[in-house]
Amino acid sequence: MKTGKSIMLQGTASSVGKSLLTAALCRIFHQEGYRVAPFKSQNMALNSFITEEGLEMGRAQVFQAEAAGIKPSASMNPILLKPTGDRHAQVIIKGKVFKNMTAVEYHEFKPELRDMIQEVYQELITANDIVVIEGAGSPAEINLRDKDIVNMGMAEIADCPVILIGDIDRGGVFASLYGTIMLLTEEERKRVKGIFINKFRGDTKILEPGLKMLEELTGVPVLGVIPYGDLNIEDEDSVTERFKKDINKEGKVMIEVIQLPHISNFTDFHVFEILPDVNLRYVTRGETVGNPDILIIPGSKNTIADLKYLRESGLEKEILKAHKEGSYIIGVCGGYQILGEKIVDPHGVESNLKEIKGLGLLEVETTFEGEKVTTQIEGEIAFEDDDILYNCKSTVIKGYEIHMGRTKLEENVRHLLQITKKLGQEVSYPDGAVSKDGKVFGTYIHGIFDEVSFTQKMIANLLEKKGFTSAMNEEKTFQDFKEQEYDKLAELVKQSIDLEKIYKIMEG
Repeated sequence: MKTGKSIMLQGTASSVGKSLLTAALCRIFHQEGYRVAPFKSQNMALNSFITEEGLEMGRAQVFQAEAAGIKPSASMNPILLKPTGDRHAQVIIKGKVFKNMTAVEYHEFKPELRDMIQEVYQELITANDIVVIEGAGSPAEINLRDKDIVNMGMAEIADCPVILIGDIDRGGVFASLYGTIMLLTEEERKRVKGIFINKFRGDTKILEPGLKMLEELTGVPVLGVIPYGDLNIEDEDSVTERFKKDINKEGKVMIEVIQLPHISNFTDFHVFEILPDVNLRYVTRGETVGNPDILIIPGSKNTIADLKYLRESGLEKEILKAHKEGSYIIGVCGGYQILGEKIVDPHGVESNLKEIKGLGLLEVETTFEGEKVTTQIEGEIAFEDDDILYNCKSTVIKGYEIHMGRTKLEENVRHLLQITKKLGQEVSYPDGAVSKDGKVFGTYIHGIFDEVSFTQKMIANLLEKKGFTSAMNEEKTFQDFKEQEYDKLAELVKQSIDLEKIYKIMEG
């Protein structure tokens, strides 16, 4: 019944570049006039997105869909695993929460998902000319082979050819490629039709003898050596290098983001990286808060555990000190809940603690409930002052909500936003809260900073207070920037691979 063509990218390990190269092929095929879609049967990620239908999916497939010129759909990522601890994860199937499971429970459950994956994939390949499939981790995890549904198990479901990716930057690329192929079964090896060597720095002539030997040893052709590129595109969760960087040290406005142990949707802050006036830094484990203009507490998959981390690590005291010394404190989703007076968990949604004291910077109280809120929204800034939010009132915001808790404001606490649309339907309800001194605000809306007109106003207000003028381009939207980066990615990869052979491989 399969109608379109497909190609699958697998890797020798996590973080070898599967997600970016999948996006690159999606963009290249889109530029050449094909209807193309990304697909990843199972994604483990804390960065997630809510579709127009209110369904949850991994953000990697979102930016791949954007690269392909189409709207994200939960069918591109039918299984999403969101870790809640070392051995537990929330299992989301076709965009809806199924249940929390241990690693062992999920491993035993995987075979039951095979038919669903086959059905969703068939719908996708029937509607498109090409589907670019991304694997996860490595296909050489031989302890997981019997129940695999994301690597060679997925290649079998799709009956598709595989290109294996190795990361030369981490070292040992020839051994990892050869070892991976040798650990596959004979039938699995037959599916591997090409090799990409990714993240190369230097002159490929030095590499050529090794490439020839690798081809002779494995019988698999090297279809491309892809260099490191100066690109600014989203990363996969914990493997990101963003947390280690001090981005744009020349920026006059210092923004720090606390890297919580269960940080989710740090893509909310990607937009700050393109603003020349902003110096963005993540406060990682063992580090201290500096002297930021804005300190952000991000979203969390386990808010109570992360609140305890802030308390036990001493970061709570540093946040309160930063507020006292004039820093603006912003909380997004779980960070918003942490800023409140207390969090109540009567049903044990997140922990055995029935109640925990918050940081007390906002006069709000959060109660965890069993039902998860997943919705796209539109709204506008409802609060204005003569400080950081000057001239921001009525600025339109688009984003999405993903949370279990419901937050109640104490009497006379001001709201940050007024929501006007929910899943495309007109509504009217408030969101978020602003402290009495105007120095602290929180919101449930992921993507609030992606509206550059709002973010630029906020940054411009801070610059003026500090005696500087803005260097920002008010005409460019964040989406414009992302489209430019997808084109740069496609050009870099297209120049580095044998595209003609890839088309022939897809033809069979």
